[in-house]
This record gives sequence, C-alpha cells and structure tokens, in this order.
Amino acid sequence: MRESKYQIIYNMVFQIPAGKVATYGQIARLCGLPGQARQVGYALAALREPHDVPWQRVVNAKGRISDRAETGCESAQKTLLEAEGVIFDHRGVINLQIYQWQPLGAD
Repeated sequence: MRESKYQIIYNMVFQIPAGKVATYGQIARLCGLPGQARQVGYALAALREPHDVPWQRVVNAKGRISDRAETGCESAQKTLLEAEGVIFDHRGVINLQIYQWQPLGAD
C-alpha cells in the first residue's frame, strides 16, 4: 500500500530531533514536494489528538511560528520548543543558523 502524502510528511517531521526545527519548505523538499510548503502546513493542521507527531518543530522560513486559526497554538508551540532548548530572540524569531535541522545527505 502506498503511503499518503500526509504520512510521508509526518514521517519526515518525526526525524527532526528535539532542540532543532525545520521549515515548511525544507520538509516539503525533503519529501519530494518542492514548492509545496503549504501542503506541509495543511498536513500538520490536519493532525488530530491523540498523536505523537512533533509538529512544534516546524516553523516558517523566517524562523517564526506561523499564525494558526486555532487560538493558543502559537503559544503552545513556543512553550514546547523552549522546553526543548530552542531560544527565541526578543522579536520571537528562532536563529535558523543555530537551530535548523540539517539531515545527513540533504543538500
């Protein structure tokens, strides 16, 4: 049985280690979906409890937490990332030079 596009995305997100982040576009590229960063966002938004996908480790290309339709998700994401040791600057930005995941073998 062929994996769904969402399952492929979830499997990639599972690979991001604690204390690191990846961007939506990065996950899309790693999944063979270049230019489909929004598809990654849709997949993560489709998650329903209970799940163990570390969705909090995916941020936008500017190193920011993206706005969500559901109230409180942004602060929950920030709290989860800070608990993993990710530091935000005074503007709420993560330094991707420090915290962006660089998988082995990726370009």
